Amino acid sequence: MLEVKLDKNDLLPSPVSANVPAKSASKSSLSASAIIPVWIVLSSAVIIYNNYLYNTLQFKYPVFLVTWHLTFAAIGTRVLQRTTHLLDGARDVHVTKDMFLRSILPIGLLFSGSLILSNTAYLYLSVAYIQMLKAFTPVAILLISWTFRLQEPSKKLGVIVFMISAGVALASKGELRFNLVGFITQAAAVAFEASRLVMIQILLHGLKMDPLVSLHYYAPVCAIINLAILPFTEGMEPFYEVMRLGPWVLLSNASVAFLLNIAAVFLVGAGSGLVLTLAGVFKDILLITGSVLIFGSSITSLQVFGYSIALGGLILYKTAGSK
Repeated sequence: MLEVKLDKNDLLPSPVSANVPAKSASKSSLSASAIIPVWIVLSSAVIIYNNYLYNTLQFKYPVFLVTWHLTFAAIGTRVLQRTTHLLDGARDVHVTKDMFLRSILPIGLLFSGSLILSNTAYLYLSVAYIQMLKAFTPVAILLISWTFRLQEPSKKLGVIVFMISAGVALASKGELRFNLVGFITQAAAVAFEASRLVMIQILLHGLKMDPLVSLHYYAPVCAIINLAILPFTEGMEPFYEVMRLGPWVLLSNASVAFLLNIAAVFLVGAGSGLVLTLAGVFKDILLITGSVLIFGSSITSLQVFGYSIALGGLILYKTAGSK
């Protein structure tokens, strides 16, 4: 799924963004109070809709779905570039052949792997548990940065790593429907995403791309990569299943994901780093609650306690830990 993460420094921003400009006239036209509810609804809707496709409608083809989302996004961003000012930032990004081979392509490979793996995890794990595991992403980023000496360890960062790790471990211990394949798949997705974010900071340092501009460049690259591996992973089966679902289901699914990326542009421009962090935390809590109410997921008191600890570490990381 094309789920955008928003941070001014970021944890994912985005799965799609590099360094995001602090403000712009077009992005600040909407207040944070107006755009945050829209972003939360769309972000939650993407995850719930994808989970509904995979586990209720039994459309178990994550590679195909990610490829479809990326293809839709590649077309959509180019339409917006010609009809709106939302992609004016693309004029400041000059992609040369060398930049493409050294930066865009390797980051695109990691992005593609992250999306496929994170979507595949929904075939094995609940929405609630996956959201808990995603809290480990900052720890993976820090571990990679420390390993390659991109950042020096500190006591504060050590406390953050311990808090998030302990919280996720407790949440995993309390998971009633733990699945090892799903856990490994989501762990690999976190590793790919963390590696992508670190590479963005290294290879695209100083290059400013908001979530939509970044998607404009990465979507076609990732779509082609996924299309190349699709015959070896899912074959022609998903194309036959599309006839069963009907085109409107996939069209509406991709549209919601694309609208989320548009909302992310306005949110990044309207909110401070703390506001974005709190919005993300609130969204995750709503998702976990929604997973319990809509899909009947079961969570234990140990998971609630563990996830609360992880969220505390996540907030520290976003507001002070990475400074």
